[in-house]
Amino acid sequence: MMRIFISWPGFDRAGATTGRRLLDAGHELVLAPKLGVRTPDELTHLAAGCAAAIVSTDPFTAEVLRALPDLRIIARVGVGFDSVDRAMADELGIAISITPGMNAETVADHTLALILSAVRKIPQQDNSVKAGRWERVGPLTPGELPGKTVGLVGAGTIGRAVARRLAGFGVTVCFFDAQVDALAGAEKVASFEELLSRSDIVSLHVPLIAETNHLIDASAIARMKPTAILVNTSRGPVVDQKALFEALREGRLGGACLDVFETEPPGADTLRDVPNLVCAAHMGGISHESIARMTGSATQSVLEVLAGRMPDTVVNRDSLRGSQ
Repeated sequence: MMRIFISWPGFDRAGATTGRRLLDAGHELVLAPKLGVRTPDELTHLAAGCAAAIVSTDPFTAEVLRALPDLRIIARVGVGFDSVDRAMADELGIAISITPGMNAETVADHTLALILSAVRKIPQQDNSVKAGRWERVGPLTPGELPGKTVGLVGAGTIGRAVARRLAGFGVTVCFFDAQVDALAGAEKVASFEELLSRSDIVSLHVPLIAETNHLIDASAIARMKPTAILVNTSRGPVVDQKALFEALREGRLGGACLDVFETEPPGADTLRDVPNLVCAAHMGGISHESIARMTGSATQSVLEVLAGRMPDTVVNRDSLRGSQ
């Protein structure tokens, strides 16, 4: 019997593809007592003695990993794994798995919903009507999508799914991705800077790596149209939040939709009095259906690694070959 730490809130203890499979395999489940992101100290305490962890964005720092000598796999529910110190995981022989392809369509749906809500000013109209006002012409007059240019930064699985959804809206889609030459229904621009200057809506679909940290900074924002809308459903640190909020407050950018933040949760004070900002609680990849798919995939990865196998979902498997 091995102990498995679970902090992913969507985990179903009784699920046929999740909890029951782990229990039937003879493992003990250690469920985190609260929602949210745990601190490194909390992780070290809660996951002590566990061979596996099924988690979301909990910070598995080098210090945390060194304090968990029994850990063999961190099963990340989602596709990003920037919350795990990969170099230390490699050194300690800890597998890092993700759930690729399980929520791409969900993120694309969410991205389009954010774009529409910003262009049509739905959150502002909702607040106005609930406050007893009936403002139809003036500051709350919305725009429309047809005729707009939407720039996709990143043309991976999610970027392609967003492009497919935009095909029916009468927009021009352009994209920039150094690793992708062509995208159906979209024009590849010569540079990131050209995409920023041409686009009415800029949508981010890149992983968080050294090169994309603060990809959208003050200089990038200065290249964008003052009426442009920025949408981020990738990772919070891809955007310099301070520079973005200053641009929104000063009217140098038309609007922004953030599903992710540099610090999560961001805190109400951070967002107070930022105009034309639509927010969500890192919900882009979350739906009833995607939760079931992702949790089942993470569970399968745990079972395989604990059985001595190395599934394709393990992102550092090449570094670990021979160490398991």
